[in-house]
Amino acid sequence: MNEPDVIQLDVDPVRFGQSFVGSEAFKALFQEGMELIEETAAYLDGPGREESRGLPRQESLVYASESMRLTTRLMQIASWLLLQRAVAEGEISSDQAQLEKNRVRLNSHDTPTTVVEYEALPARLRELMGLATRLHARILHLERLISEAGSAPLPSTPNPVATQLGMLQRAFGATE
Repeated sequence: MNEPDVIQLDVDPVRFGQSFVGSEAFKALFQEGMELIEETAAYLDGPGREESRGLPRQESLVYASESMRLTTRLMQIASWLLLQRAVAEGEISSDQAQLEKNRVRLNSHDTPTTVVEYEALPARLRELMGLATRLHARILHLERLISEAGSAPLPSTPNPVATQLGMLQRAFGATE
């Protein structure tokens, strides 16, 4: 087999978003996100509620603010994951998903909580906040990659490698 048989120059590039949402990596990310949502809900409805009752007034307000911020972040993550899964399963098209993404706000949130206030929060809430923040950052990164790959125009100029290979073949009379 010679090299021109291996290099397929007329094949469209693989779109990252299309390949990612159907991958095992996406399934693992989806599972991780849903488990974090369930863990957080269980904590906030049970032990978290009890812990917040024992906090002084100011810390209780910070707890309420941070738990709402955490819940909002997790709902954004869930929306994004469910939207991507719908694309992967063929329930909606990539174009429909793009329209729906306008409703899913994956903004990074500025946290006005001070270090002292943060450290006064229960350890489990801080742990869940950290896990959600890291997952959110990963999803923001993936969303950028998917959006950039989907919006990048296909090159209209000839492939420079193909041009050079063609010149070499003509110059040296490569045989097949």
